[in-house]
Amino acid sequence: MKVVVMMIVMVFCLRGSLSGRAFQTLSHLKPHSSDTTQTSAVRELLRRLIGDRADDFVVTVDSSLASSDGLDTYRLSSVAGGKLLVVGSSGVAAATGCYSYLKSYCGCHISWSGVQLRLPSSLPIVPSPITVTTPNRFRYYQNVCTSSYSFVWWDWARWEKEIDWMALNGINMPLAFTGQEVIWQKVYLSLGLTQKEVNEFFTGPAFLAWGRMGNIHSWGGPLSSNWMNKQYSLQLKILKRMRSLGMITVLPAFAGHIPSSLLRVFPKANVTRLGGWSNFNCTYSCSFVLDPEDPLFQMIGGLFMNRLIQEFGTDHVYNADTFNEMTPTSSDPSYLSAVSNAIFKSMVNVDPGAIWMLQGWLFVNNPTFWRPVQIKALLHGTPIGRIIVLDLFAETFPVYQYTESFYGQPFIWCMLHNFGGNHGLFGKVESINKGPFDALLFTNSTMIGTGLTPEGIEQNDMIYELMNEIGWRSMPLNLTEWISDYSDRRYGQKHPYARAAWQLLLGSVYNCTQDWKDHNHSPLVRRPSLKMNTGFCYNKINLYAAWKLMHNAASSLANSSTFLYDLVDVTREAMQLLVTEYYQEIKTAYINEDLERVMTAGGLVVFDLLPELDNLLSSQSQFLLGRWLESAQKTASTKDEVMLYGMNARNQITLWGPSGNILDYANKQLGGLIKDYYKERWSLFLWYLIESLNTEVPFQQSKFDEAVFTVEKGFTYNGKTYSSTPTGDTIAIAKNIFIKYFPKKQ
Repeated sequence: MKVVVMMIVMVFCLRGSLSGRAFQTLSHLKPHSSDTTQTSAVRELLRRLIGDRADDFVVTVDSSLASSDGLDTYRLSSVAGGKLLVVGSSGVAAATGCYSYLKSYCGCHISWSGVQLRLPSSLPIVPSPITVTTPNRFRYYQNVCTSSYSFVWWDWARWEKEIDWMALNGINMPLAFTGQEVIWQKVYLSLGLTQKEVNEFFTGPAFLAWGRMGNIHSWGGPLSSNWMNKQYSLQLKILKRMRSLGMITVLPAFAGHIPSSLLRVFPKANVTRLGGWSNFNCTYSCSFVLDPEDPLFQMIGGLFMNRLIQEFGTDHVYNADTFNEMTPTSSDPSYLSAVSNAIFKSMVNVDPGAIWMLQGWLFVNNPTFWRPVQIKALLHGTPIGRIIVLDLFAETFPVYQYTESFYGQPFIWCMLHNFGGNHGLFGKVESINKGPFDALLFTNSTMIGTGLTPEGIEQNDMIYELMNEIGWRSMPLNLTEWISDYSDRRYGQKHPYARAAWQLLLGSVYNCTQDWKDHNHSPLVRRPSLKMNTGFCYNKINLYAAWKLMHNAASSLANSSTFLYDLVDVTREAMQLLVTEYYQEIKTAYINEDLERVMTAGGLVVFDLLPELDNLLSSQSQFLLGRWLESAQKTASTKDEVMLYGMNARNQITLWGPSGNILDYANKQLGGLIKDYYKERWSLFLWYLIESLNTEVPFQQSKFDEAVFTVEKGFTYNGKTYSSTPTGDTIAIAKNIFIKYFPKKQ
């Protein structure tokens, strides 16, 4: 272990260069739970994590330990009896200190895919007290889409683990969006809507994120009272636990979107109608947005805020996104400022200490509309320091750089990383390791924190651990050393092959330096055509070499659950790349009218490679379609709900809409999905190509699309039960695949 790293007192010494970072308007954003409550919460967390060994940790929360400008701090020291004393300025700070010690002194590891918590019989001594202070006030977590792509079917047991993970990784400002439909229903009914109208407005569970942002309505619904009540109860538990650990929760607010049925009650309401979103027509899209000057705006906003705070309490931070991937009807700066002002006013009229949190994705998504004058108008419709902007995709497109640090408004440097919850090894380690520090030193920087904003989680553990550590660092890490330590902790031993594999992955799949989005466009997971995206941002030789090293390490690391996960993930990535290579061979053979080669390469993909991949994924629980579907089914209370939630779960990861509106956006590589969805599409594609060559009639994409849609829709409604229990020997399956498919020329 690099214990010496922990012995460095990480004092932030760049304060003089960072004018504009201290916002008095945000000084009231702090934990409201007492030090005693937070202390108990951290002790209980440790008990859940390491059982009786929690008795070796003496944990105390002392809010006076925070720096003069409110920065979280923790202190570690060894005390009598071989115990570790951990003092934190908040519950989150104390939990972070505990995990930092477990990592650096005990070689432990905690991640979504598994844990490695083999503690030594006696805790290692900390030679002299260590004090660590974070350089930023806030460490934010979640994208509004995460609630649908990842959290949608979670129960309290899963949420409890996630909140523990947040605290251990230093996150002190999480989004808390669960259960809000109960509040909206009460508001809409009080305004005169019927229950039928409310039911027709809400989307189904898997699509609530986009219903909340006004992108769509109705699709996948209705929401039952059972669903709403369960989510409401779940939210109460989530908020209580988050706050007990000293987290500042971010709740929803009114963004201006209204159900069309509200116009029946208020026919004179001044509204505009936005266009369709992402290939949805107005059957399920085209939101109505209230004019900011219409009195109804403040009425609805006030009703919602009052109900929200009454039911959920508040930490004074509220998220609202009016124009997420939707173009405003006017680019007039005065209009945009008026919208911004109306949203903020609806908050502060109820909560005078309200801070508006805005996702900055709209500026990245539509730069043609959101030019400097429009961005400035929107941001300056709210007083300086009363809006926090999430620079949502800063590792790739940092908006602060061309907006003079968001024209004076505070912002959080965020790593988005993942789209749609896709599987795929990917990352931008150099940007992550350097970007936040560049932002801090930017001229008149208004950066106040770092954040994780993935659309989907439970993938690429390494990138998220790295980003969480950066949130507590005052300077970049030595990535070469860090990745070796990561490998050692993750598997519980220093293994030369594993270390070498991670070094290769660090320099290839995890070091994409191009403006590349982590959105899996591999031919494997996209509807087949003769014009598919075959690009990738790394040297495939390095990936194949890492695959070989993981294969060579398998016999000695077979008892490590995290290694088995990684072995599957790296093998999966290599097989995905092989599908791309075979696709290129199939395409070339078709163009050259070489029927034999089309049949040979295509047959190999359909009848061997994809079935082998399905077998591999089915050997690990995290890669099972049945796990996703079963969690959806468990939230249901009636047979009708079982059917509806099953459709929601299947549709989201395939068609994403009634007619493939956002087809394959949320693609996953799961055991069962490969076999019954992707393989079936590839089989039909191969048949069409062969038929085209046999009949000498050119391949017609439109005819294929029409035929394959039947396959895709059929999967959504096939009613088949998929096991949530892994089958097969991961090591044996992975070995067989390696022997068959490892490129001989590497």
